[in-house]
Amino acid sequence: MNVATPPSLARDGAAPANMSAEEWKIRCDLAALYRLIAHHRWTDFIYTHISARIPGPEHHFLINRYGVLFENMRASDLVKIDVDGNVLDGDAEFAGQSRRVNAAGFTIHSAIHMARHDLSCVVHTHSAAGIAVSAQKHGLLPISQHALKFYGHLSYHGYEGIALDLDERDRLIADLGPDNKAMILVNHGLLAGGRSIPEAWNQIYYLERACSAQIAALSGGAELVLPPEEVRLKTAAQFNGPHALAHAEFAWDAALSIIEGQDYRS
Repeated sequence: MNVATPPSLARDGAAPANMSAEEWKIRCDLAALYRLIAHHRWTDFIYTHISARIPGPEHHFLINRYGVLFENMRASDLVKIDVDGNVLDGDAEFAGQSRRVNAAGFTIHSAIHMARHDLSCVVHTHSAAGIAVSAQKHGLLPISQHALKFYGHLSYHGYEGIALDLDERDRLIADLGPDNKAMILVNHGLLAGGRSIPEAWNQIYYLERACSAQIAALSGGAELVLPPEEVRLKTAAQFNGPHALAHAEFAWDAALSIIEGQDYRS
C-alpha cells in the first residue's frame, strides 16, 4: 500500500547530489504551484509561465521547460536561467535548443526579477476571466471582497504585442512600480508576484477569483453596489497588513493537500 507524503513534508525531500537543498525546495514548491494553477484551470495549454528566484547575487531564476503541461510539471522540468536567458543547468539533452524556454516568458519574468528583488516568485496567467477584465476599460472594479485586496495596490501595463521586445521590460517595470505585487496586462492577462511562492499563490488566487466574480456580476446586467471609499481602504489594509505573509504560508500548506500524492517532487 502506498502512503502519500503529507503536505507538510512535500518540501523536505532530499535534494539531488548536484543541487543545494535550498534550490531543490524551491523547485518542489514551484512545481507544486504549476500543478495548483492547472487544478484551477488557469492555464493556457503551454503558453503561460511561473518563475521563482534562486537566492544569491547572480539573480538566477527557474521557469518551466517550454512544452510541459502544467498538470505534469515536476521539479526536474524547471529550467534555471540567468537574466540574459542563458540556460544554466547543463542539461545536454537540450543544449542549443533556443525554444527550451518561452521567449515571452523570459522577457516578462526577467524584467521583474532584475528590478523587484522583493518578489521571489512571479505568476502570469491567461485565464478567460483575467483576459476579459484586462479588456475592460474600467479595469478591476471594487465590487467584491476579493477585489478589495488589490484596491490601491494594482498596476496596469498597456498591450504592446507578444512580449518579445526586451525594450518592453523597462516600461513593464515602470508600470508595475516599486511596491505593487499584482498587475493587469491590458488585453493580455494577469500578473502577480510574492515575497515567497506561497504569497505569489495567494496573490494570483485572489486576483483570479476577483476577475471571475466581476465577469459574473457584469453579465447579470443589474446595477452594481460599490462599497464606500473608507471601506475599500480599510479592507485593503486588512488584507495587506503584517500578517499577510504568515497567512499565505498557512493557506499554502492547505493548498498542497489538493495535489497530495502526485509526483511533482521528482
